[in-house]
Amino acid sequence: MRWYAVPLLLLVAGGALASECPEVLQGQLPKLRAKEQIDLCQKFAGKPLVVVNTASYCGFAPQFEGLEAVYKRYQGQGLEMLGVPSNDFKQEDSNSEKTAKVCYANYGVTFTMTEPQSVRGENATHLFKELARQSSPPRWNFYKYVVDRRGKVIASFSSLTKPDDPDFIEAINKAIASTPATGG
Repeated sequence: MRWYAVPLLLLVAGGALASECPEVLQGQLPKLRAKEQIDLCQKFAGKPLVVVNTASYCGFAPQFEGLEAVYKRYQGQGLEMLGVPSNDFKQEDSNSEKTAKVCYANYGVTFTMTEPQSVRGENATHLFKELARQSSPPRWNFYKYVVDRRGKVIASFSSLTKPDDPDFIEAINKAIASTPATGG
């Protein structure tokens, strides 16, 4: 390969990747208790994804354990998980240090978590506006969305759906089996 072909290949590949970023993954969100931004497209494009809005003081918070177990179980097959704390239902702490303690120390979460965000209505992040457009807005904390490799919502699940629910697991398997978008 000629020396000038490598930069050209990288330029073409980079452009192709950018144009393949699904609408749901456009944008960035601040990572919980970190100074970095999560580029949603860069981190999640082409991967099966579970997105869940969380709240530290919600009665469903113990689902963190089940979500972490699902993440660990399917991570090797490419599954990504994104937790988005929110105070939209008045059950999240205003101090993100306390939110991080609940997620990381109390429940041992290793999947990606953001700083608290709005997930409903006009102030919702772009991610949740798009999830709602494709499905429905979260009705409460721990509302779960399963997104395929093309950025399409396969299914959404209420707070009452536990992470080990067969329908939830089936949707995850469907997302894992999905094929990524191809350029062209």
